[in-house]
Amino acid sequence: TSPIHMAEKLKKTPDEVLANVTQSVAHAKTHVTDVEWSAEDATRTERPFLVATVQAAINAGATTINLPDTVGYCVGGEYAAMFEHIMQNVTGTENITFSAHCHDDLRLATANSLAAVNVGVRQIECCVNGIGERAGNASLETIVMALKTRQDAYGITTQVDAKHLMPLSQKVAAATGFNIAENTAIIGANAFAHGSGIHQHGMLANGNTYEIMAPESVGRSTEIVLTRHSGRHAVKAQLQLLGYKLGDNSFASVFAAFQTLAEIQKRVTDEDLQNIVNRVEAT
Repeated sequence: TSPIHMAEKLKKTPDEVLANVTQSVAHAKTHVTDVEWSAEDATRTERPFLVATVQAAINAGATTINLPDTVGYCVGGEYAAMFEHIMQNVTGTENITFSAHCHDDLRLATANSLAAVNVGVRQIECCVNGIGERAGNASLETIVMALKTRQDAYGITTQVDAKHLMPLSQKVAAATGFNIAENTAIIGANAFAHGSGIHQHGMLANGNTYEIMAPESVGRSTEIVLTRHSGRHAVKAQLQLLGYKLGDNSFASVFAAFQTLAEIQKRVTDEDLQNIVNRVEAT
């Protein structure tokens, strides 16, 4: 529906596109009761023409109206404002489901989709791991958990069983061959990993200090990563998990050896820690 798409891709005039909207929706309606109509490149479409096409689609029988940010163009409150404009200027929307469909070219797909929820959009088209054309689509796992974690802000949630998000993510990653960045929200390897000493201290005292959602709720678990930034509390807690109960002198020796090793390598594993204890106990 945008000028550039109509002129350069479809090679059609606005009147021809408007006629096609009515014809295609009416044809679909003869086969199914629930018809979704999408205005490709809606966010770069002139508002009066977008209103006209949405009105035509509803008049022809569309029950779901999808207004995509096809090229990830919207910033700030633009995407939500577009939906508000349509809802205020199109008639017959009482029983219409409005749908968001955002691409991530400016890394705003998920934020824009959630902003649309606050103005009445009740369907979000999104993808596992945010896969999709170019920079991808809005992330299903982030949207699900944002709505679940911040019900105070959105007032609604989904029927997705979030405990399956991580296993699903891993299956999709394996099937597509797209690796997930370690710092990806919810599903990244580091999403619930804590390496800073002050963070680890807080986590050991109360998980809510640095985790706004329970990792188990998405099929994950908290991970204390031992690095050169880790402090005594984290090392001692990990030793206890491994079954070691060391006296003060032994622990001091183990922690000193840990610090030396942590300066050499990025991460100290459980096996490394066990080797250190064995060496200390042997002396």
